[in-house]
Amino acid sequence: MKLRSVMVLACALATTAMSGCIFAGLASVIGANIEKEKEIEVLAKYRGLENRSVAVLAHTMMSTAYEYPTAIPNVVGNVANEIQQNVAGARVLDPRHCVAWMHQNPGWPTTPLADLAEELDVDRVVVIDMYEYRLNPEGNAFLWEGVAAANIGVAERDGIDPDSYAEELQVISKFPDMEGVGREQAGAREIELGLQKTFVDEISYLFYDHIEKKYPDRGIKRK
Repeated sequence: MKLRSVMVLACALATTAMSGCIFAGLASVIGANIEKEKEIEVLAKYRGLENRSVAVLAHTMMSTAYEYPTAIPNVVGNVANEIQQNVAGARVLDPRHCVAWMHQNPGWPTTPLADLAEELDVDRVVVIDMYEYRLNPEGNAFLWEGVAAANIGVAERDGIDPDSYAEELQVISKFPDMEGVGREQAGAREIELGLQKTFVDEISYLFYDHIEKKYPDRGIKRK
């Protein structure tokens, strides 16, 4: 075989091999993007709100309520709305009434559960015991590391033991889910709204089947 023919054949083989690498790399990228965008069905952890009247209440430490005054009313209001819209047959007590009632009865967290349900005249009471709520890591006011955590209890007025929770669950939400986000990249309001949205979604999802992203994006959107 002549030298020129050998060189042409070598170039052709090299080009073919390179094309194969390019196509393999492209397929890998497409596959990764498809996997990233996958959605999955997640079943409800508790279905007892269906076709029932429901009240949503929440409480936290006084220091937290003072530092973050929108936390309780926003969480109560939005969880109530999500349940109303997504749980079949649920009749949710107006969250404005619940927030006002909690203010008028500051000792309500120590009230027997059966009395709460009777006082509010509902079949189910969802109690959000928010034991952690912060926007920064401890001792560092320059970084954002939002965390909202709560024990979620559901009292059943017609249950076997109305004074005990029929279901107890836990939610721990974080926003953003990336490290190193500082004040130059986002403001306190943006972080708190993102944290509240994530927290409300994860609480509400306990009560109805839903579709969610397999890999949720909870970062900061940069322009």
